[in-house]
Amino acid sequence: MNISIFGLGYVGAVSLACLARDGHQVVGVDIDRAKLDLIAAGKTPVVEEGMVDLMAAVVASGKVTVSQNVAEALGATDVSLICVGTPSAPNGSQDQGALLRVAQEMGAALRTKPNGHVFVFRSTVVPGTVEDMLLPLLERESGKKEGVDFHVCFQPEFLREGSSIRDYDKPPFTIVGSRGESAVAALRALFGHLPCEFRITTIRAAETVKYCCNNFHALKITFANETARLCEALGVDPFAVMDLVCQDTQLNISRAYLKPGFAFGGSCLPKDLRATMYLAKTRDVELPMLGSILQSNRAHIDLALAKVLGSGARRVGMLGLSFKPGTDDLRESPLVTMAEHLIGKGLNLLVYDPEVHLSSLLGANRRFIEQHLPHIGQLLRPDVAEVIGHAEIVIVGMQDQRVLDGLRQHLHRDQRVLDLVCLPESARLGRYEGLCW
Repeated sequence: MNISIFGLGYVGAVSLACLARDGHQVVGVDIDRAKLDLIAAGKTPVVEEGMVDLMAAVVASGKVTVSQNVAEALGATDVSLICVGTPSAPNGSQDQGALLRVAQEMGAALRTKPNGHVFVFRSTVVPGTVEDMLLPLLERESGKKEGVDFHVCFQPEFLREGSSIRDYDKPPFTIVGSRGESAVAALRALFGHLPCEFRITTIRAAETVKYCCNNFHALKITFANETARLCEALGVDPFAVMDLVCQDTQLNISRAYLKPGFAFGGSCLPKDLRATMYLAKTRDVELPMLGSILQSNRAHIDLALAKVLGSGARRVGMLGLSFKPGTDDLRESPLVTMAEHLIGKGLNLLVYDPEVHLSSLLGANRRFIEQHLPHIGQLLRPDVAEVIGHAEIVIVGMQDQRVLDGLRQHLHRDQRVLDLVCLPESARLGRYEGLCW
């Protein structure tokens, strides 16, 4: 294929070299004349393992040319990869100036191009940028229509500096956010041969997943380093600890706990976090990330409370009370916290949880409920139909077949539903609202 690449930093330069290596004809475009001169001479503009030999080879093959002329580059190619930088502005926002200027110039060049074009945005951009800013800018400057005269998609890159050629050849996945099949087909022709899944999604989801991945990487690095600081104070080998943590691919390094849902609770996570923070405090060790987890967890509960109170409903039905379905453990259950707060606000609350029977609660579990909700027996009902029938708003806090059956059979279309657990049949449930979905 004939491809133009706008922006020849790490992502652009590596993409240019690898695409040319794979047999495509590539035009590199950048406002920095020095970068263009280096590439034209067969030299790499970025310090990166393997790039010296690769760039020399692809330039010698005649597969690479460079230009500062946007119209010329667009006219000679079918697909453009836009990889210009989007650095932080002083206030923390994203500086999109260079990206908007390139989009404006590409739109103007597209006006006189007789055939179609595919624009692949790879610059990291805040969600909504492509559809709300870049696409309208291209349409306005070109006088043409996306989906008819040209196509736009977003493809996040996952190249790490220092190993970017290896990452290009073996990515974790290829993600294409697109509004139509034409752009997907072009990207499949370019990257479909790579040994990974080719995933198609919306443009906004593709924009967001890049931030989500980078934030998760930052979280993991910080978690490992906070663990190391505590280990040092305790005289423990942090590498031995983290090597063991990484051995668990069922819970630790896995999909577990990574789907949006309600807050955590129970007898382990909250108390162990508190113990960790107290231990760190006694050793004068700062763990700001771990120290913020309980606060963030409470913010999730507060969001659910705000949605209930904001509904204006006075009669509330809560389906679920334990911290995890299939158990009767009420210790530090976020649903118990919600029940406490709703009662304190004077709302008329009834609760159904098929696993919670006060007569059988023992030990710490019983002591917890006697301390936090001593009158829980007056709220619990053994019949899900009674709780649903009582309510103006139904809070669903557990995924259980008895709950799903009860909702299907007894919920009226005018009743509101607040789903805290991402029910599988949300479309059928009256005036439905998810917590974050």
